[in-house]
Amino acid sequence: MADPRRRRLRYAYGPYAGGPDPLAPPFDIRSAMDQIGRDVMEGSSPRQALQELLRRGLDGRRGLDDLTRQVWERRRSLQRDNRLDGTLQEVRELLQRALDAEREALGNEDSDDARFREMQLDALPNDTGGAVRELNEYDWRSVEARQAYEDIRDLLGREMLDQRFQGMKQAMENATPEDVERIHEMMSDLNDLLEHHAAGQDTTDEFREFMQKHGDFFPENPQNTDELADLLAQRAAAAQRMLNSMSAEQRAELMELAQQAFGDPRLAQQMARLDAQLQAMRPGEDWQGSGRFRGENPMGMGEATRALEELGQLDSLAEQLSQSYPGARLDDIDLDALTEMLGEQAGVDARTLAQLERELQRQGLFERAADGSLLLSPKALRRLGQSILRDVAEQLSGRTGQRDTRRAGAAGDATGATRPWAFGDTEAWSVPRTLLNAQLRRAGGDPRRLDVSDVEIVETEQRTRAAVALLVDTSWSMVAEGRWVPMKRTALALHQLVSTRFRGDALQLVTFGRHAQSVELGELVGLEGAYAQGTNLHHALLLAGQHLRKNSDATPVVLVVTDGEPTAHLEPDGEAYFDYPPSPHTLRATIGELDKLASLQAKFTFFVLGDDPRLAVFMDDVAKRVGGRVVNPTLDGLGAEVVADYLKRRS
Repeated sequence: MADPRRRRLRYAYGPYAGGPDPLAPPFDIRSAMDQIGRDVMEGSSPRQALQELLRRGLDGRRGLDDLTRQVWERRRSLQRDNRLDGTLQEVRELLQRALDAEREALGNEDSDDARFREMQLDALPNDTGGAVRELNEYDWRSVEARQAYEDIRDLLGREMLDQRFQGMKQAMENATPEDVERIHEMMSDLNDLLEHHAAGQDTTDEFREFMQKHGDFFPENPQNTDELADLLAQRAAAAQRMLNSMSAEQRAELMELAQQAFGDPRLAQQMARLDAQLQAMRPGEDWQGSGRFRGENPMGMGEATRALEELGQLDSLAEQLSQSYPGARLDDIDLDALTEMLGEQAGVDARTLAQLERELQRQGLFERAADGSLLLSPKALRRLGQSILRDVAEQLSGRTGQRDTRRAGAAGDATGATRPWAFGDTEAWSVPRTLLNAQLRRAGGDPRRLDVSDVEIVETEQRTRAAVALLVDTSWSMVAEGRWVPMKRTALALHQLVSTRFRGDALQLVTFGRHAQSVELGELVGLEGAYAQGTNLHHALLLAGQHLRKNSDATPVVLVVTDGEPTAHLEPDGEAYFDYPPSPHTLRATIGELDKLASLQAKFTFFVLGDDPRLAVFMDDVAKRVGGRVVNPTLDGLGAEVVADYLKRRS
């Protein structure tokens, strides 16, 4: 017999087909930062961009908007499909059955007493509550009629209890007089407990005794009197909202019927006492609200109360999901209630969004400005720049057949600096830095001798250094024509390339509208579009000249991104002069500054956006004058064109 231990095991492998990959990370931080960065570049604040991301969702997860939409759909469904008079309808049917059976029994009798009883039945009030009250002392001749009438009182008692105590409608079916008496005792003890607590007495022992005696009425297992009061107040408020949602006639009829619960008015009296205490103890509950139910499905009192309680929970969830109140956080969302109302996946989606929000904060991708507002941190800008530069590199690779090598001046001498190794790097390892990183990691408790994260490589310098001035047009036409975000993406890509691959180069970002100014990357990324007439290239060239002269040992490169002719220049007193069409004075000032930069041997490239023929002619003439060139890129290709030109110019 073959040894079972030597039996060959067979396995079949294939793609996972069970829904979302259980081993996949719950969210992609890089993708999140890409979306936030795009919104910030379009003019949103970082806070607005984060909120917009959470509203949209990420990586196939539903966002707050979808969850809120589902909340409102469930709310509408509750009100559209149901109505509140189920108990009244059932009581009417039972009453009619009792009267029909009694009249049939009396019709079979030939006596004055039978005729008198028929007259009694004919004289009953028209409203159901009054009829049931009048029949309280009636001596039924029909056994079937008597049972139907007892079913009315039993139903009313069970429905009233079901409004306040979970599962009581089923538990009290076919209740005996002893069961009813136990209910009265529990209600009396409960009211006494709440009364003592409201008076400021220590009810710890009294609560413990109450739960030992009556705990089976409370499967939620409250831990103290306050928790018990909270639980009861929520249901009592929902019961009151149910009454508020009925017509005045239905409400009056139901209140009168309540006196007949279990054939004993004490239950209604204890309920009224309980409601009064709970309203005083928990005035913050919604006691005045109502709902409009217009469906065909009749609900009993207990079911209707739970529907109103559910509506209240849905309203609360909608407010939490809206995040529109001061200090709102995703941690405010009641995940248990959300899961109960909308299903397990809704709870998972909301939990993932909260984790994403916390992770973005934990990784330091936002920082607080002096005024308390959120800003993208340098780390976030670097991540955003990496993503955009990767897109640009793919465009360049697709165009030239080359790949992004990540080399930082491989043909030059060592700079003395190192950086972490990344896939595709071919530079030599820095052995001292690599071993030091490994030792530091092992000192932190990691037993591995060497890890790829320890590796650092030696950076080399280019044999030439460049001073680059990127001048970007921020006039209103750039916003109006959809050129705002491509312009910012271009600046980010170039900044990322210079700061990571050509660290010896000096890059200056200059924006120009009516005036020009030198800006940091974060300022440019967060810059909001504003209606401002004027394209002051003259002022921008002045600032570029300052940058080039400060770095006189470097190859000067001037890159200009614009969609309009110069329509403004800077006067000696610092004021901007604007005129359209461009005045000769503005053109002379602009050309004069171009000539000054040309005398510094600056290399010019003009990236002309749009198809304005006047601008094309002007830029062609300017380029010929200063020995530069003109590029007319598409918006999607702007970043690739600027980066490619920079690489060419500095080589």
